[in-house]
Amino acid sequence: MTAVVALSGVRVRYGGAVVLEVPDLEIQAGEILAIIGPNGSGKSTFLRVIGLLETPTQGQVRFKGEAVGASRVLEVRRRMATVFQDPLLVDDTVFENAALGLRFRCVAPAAIGPRVRAWLDRFGIGALAERRARTLSGGEAQRTALARALVLKPEILLLDEPFAALDQPTREALIEELGGILREDRITTVLVTHDRWEALALGDRVAVMMRGEILQVDEAARLFRAPVSDEVARFVGIETILDCRVLSAQAGLAMLDAGGQKIEVAGQMAPGDRVRLCLRPEDVTLISPDAPYPASSSRNRLAGVITRLIAVGPYVRAVLDCGFPLVALVTHRSVEELGLREGAQVTAAFKASAPHVIRHGRS
Repeated sequence: MTAVVALSGVRVRYGGAVVLEVPDLEIQAGEILAIIGPNGSGKSTFLRVIGLLETPTQGQVRFKGEAVGASRVLEVRRRMATVFQDPLLVDDTVFENAALGLRFRCVAPAAIGPRVRAWLDRFGIGALAERRARTLSGGEAQRTALARALVLKPEILLLDEPFAALDQPTREALIEELGGILREDRITTVLVTHDRWEALALGDRVAVMMRGEILQVDEAARLFRAPVSDEVARFVGIETILDCRVLSAQAGLAMLDAGGQKIEVAGQMAPGDRVRLCLRPEDVTLISPDAPYPASSSRNRLAGVITRLIAVGPYVRAVLDCGFPLVALVTHRSVEELGLREGAQVTAAFKASAPHVIRHGRS
C-alpha cells in the first residue's frame, strides 16, 4: 500500500546544526500519527517539512508515491490542511471563516453553503454560524478552525498543538470529539504535541522525538507500555526505573534483584542478565502493611515509607522509599481511606506483568 506521505533521508540544518533527521518514515492512509517531544525537539520543523512549508537540506518527501519537487509544491499543498494552536480567524462570521478556504479555491457558491453547514453541525457550532469570530470562546474558535480545515476534504490533516491554549474540560471534550470524526471518516492526520495524553488519546501510532531524531515510533499503547530506552520511558511518564540483575528465570517468570529487593517479572530472561525495570505509577497499588495477602493478589509486595504526596488533578502521586524511589498514582479517596501521609508505612503491590524490562547486558 502506498503511503500518503513518506520521508526518506530527510535532514534539516540551520547554520551548521542538524535540527531534524528522519531516515525513513511513512504515514499510511487513514492513520493518525502523533509526534511528541519536549520544546525544541524538532516537532514543528518536522510538520513544516511534511506540509511542504520548508524544504529539507537533504532527502526527499514523497506524496502518494511521487517525489515532491519545486514544481509540484503548490499543487500538493492544496491537498493538505493545517490547524494551529492559534485558530487564526478573520473578523467575520463563523460561517465565513469556515468557508474561507473554499472561496479561495473558487468552489461554486451553491456548493459552499451545504458543505460548511454540515461541518459546523459536526463540531456542534451550527447555531453559531452568524456569530462574529471575535465573540467566540477558545473552544468555539478552535472548532471553527477545524471545520474550516476539514470542509476542504484534505488528503492529510496537519495539527500543530491545536489544544494547547484550551482549558482542560474544553480540551478533553474537543479531543474526544475530533478523534471520533477522524476515525469515522478515516482522515489521515499528523498531530504534533508535547502532551503525551493527547497523543495517547488520538494517535494510532506515536513517535517520540528528541534533538531532531525519532527515538521510537510504535502503536500508541505499545509505546507507552514498552519504551525502548530510559529517555523514552521518562518522557512517556514512567517514573520508576531500576537497574536490576536477574537472579533466576523459569517458565516465563524471572526473579530480579533491585537494590536488595526481590521483584518477580514476567518475560524471557536469563540468570545474570542486567536489565532496567520500568514501572508505570498507575500500575502500583498501595495497601495497608497489615492487609491480608489473598491468593489472587499481585505477586510483588514491597514495604515502603511515604516520602511525598503530591496532588495531580484527580489523583495523588505518592513517592515511596522502598530501598529505592518508587512512585504510585492513587485517588484522593484512597489517600483518605488508607490514611496516607508522609512518613507512613505502606505496602506497594503490582503484578509480575506490570513492569517493562529493557535489557542492557550481562554481569
